Amino acid sequence: MSSQNHLARRSFLGASASLLLSGPSGALSAQAVNAEAKSSTMIVHSRKPEDYEMPLDGFLQPITPIELFYVRSHHYTPQVDLETFTLRVSGEVSAPFSISLRDLKKLPRIELVGVMECAGNGRAFYAPRVPGLQWTNGSVGNARWAGVRLADVLKKANLKPSAKNIVFDGADQAIGTMPKFQRSIPVRKGLDPDTMLAFEMNGQPLPVAHGAPLRVVVPGWGGDCWTKWLTGIQVIDHEFEGFFMKTGYRHPGKGVPPGSTVDPAQMKPIESVRVKSVIATPKDNIIMPQGPSRIAGAAWSGEVPLDKVEVSIDGGRSWVAARFTSSNGRWGWQTWDYAWNATPGTYKIMSRATDANGYSQPMEQEWNPSGYLWNVIQTVRAEVVPLTNTSYRSSCLGCHNEDLMRGQKLTRAQWEREVEKMMRWGSQVPADHKASLVDYLAARFKP
Repeated sequence: MSSQNHLARRSFLGASASLLLSGPSGALSAQAVNAEAKSSTMIVHSRKPEDYEMPLDGFLQPITPIELFYVRSHHYTPQVDLETFTLRVSGEVSAPFSISLRDLKKLPRIELVGVMECAGNGRAFYAPRVPGLQWTNGSVGNARWAGVRLADVLKKANLKPSAKNIVFDGADQAIGTMPKFQRSIPVRKGLDPDTMLAFEMNGQPLPVAHGAPLRVVVPGWGGDCWTKWLTGIQVIDHEFEGFFMKTGYRHPGKGVPPGSTVDPAQMKPIESVRVKSVIATPKDNIIMPQGPSRIAGAAWSGEVPLDKVEVSIDGGRSWVAARFTSSNGRWGWQTWDYAWNATPGTYKIMSRATDANGYSQPMEQEWNPSGYLWNVIQTVRAEVVPLTNTSYRSSCLGCHNEDLMRGQKLTRAQWEREVEKMMRWGSQVPADHKASLVDYLAARFKP
């Protein structure tokens, strides 16, 4: 976690047409690109290219706000001239064509809520470590997408019987001699009625950092398939030979000995993500007071729908059902919670999601050389301490906001001196409550 540095950045919410049409040529300016990716709470993995991770609190939101939605970029963010923008459709089609964004929007409009998750989400948890961006939990988000069906675009082009795969090309350019980022999906997935070319996100024009003016939305599949800044669609009659299909974003389909290498030819391209849940609250290694509490987070699945979420407070020995608190449809994540009456003690809190086929998150992950598809059951450690209602609430919170105590981070000896000082200054702490109050403050607000 120590590598997760926070960038103090101003929140940018406006993904309006006025932002997109910056300058007389209508190009997306570098200033707009930089402003759009900024948020005071994001975890920064790279500023150039832009790779930002959502914090845990984002999993409490039924729909991820744009300013919290993770950003993954292989290359620098491109400039796109909206006045001259066209989408090219070519290859194994009888009627290749190019279409402007204005004309594309005349096709039937669709909307859906869908999770986009980077295939490498959770890579930081693999042992031994693997190279790549060290995502923890937050290279994932849940948004409301709007656009047109890819199937309607392909129908307009009239697919040939030989059509097998669909290659997507974006406006971003490769850095140096690095291969250009291109991915393909099978025609069968392209014709799925929920596979989309999106131009809106959460009711706003698609932001630059998320692929404006047009991106691919492939519900249930890894974010590597959700091509940004889409400018070209090529239908081919064979397997695509690009680097990010033949070498990158491939998985052996099973666990391999930790630290070993696998020939890419022996692996398959990543497609569906795996069922998963994340605990957003309480946070790991928390010291909390006894009493009513809430365990909450979000859960989602890939091609197989999500069925249930369960919670354990005893390290997985027993499980109880959590309650869904949102209804985001087939492809969206569902927020969930569990009411917990916390009693003093030390706990290992876990959440476990299960899909409709009965597959549940594992306790241990099978290792793979690229660190893809992590979905191990998450563990949050909590220490619950006795709540001295009379002493703490009446004596401390009667005069101060809890933020004052939280910011102190004192040793027990220091807290004892502080309590004695407050007692001299008139705080009504019964003598027989002093020791327990000091214990409580020292345990909960320790260095």
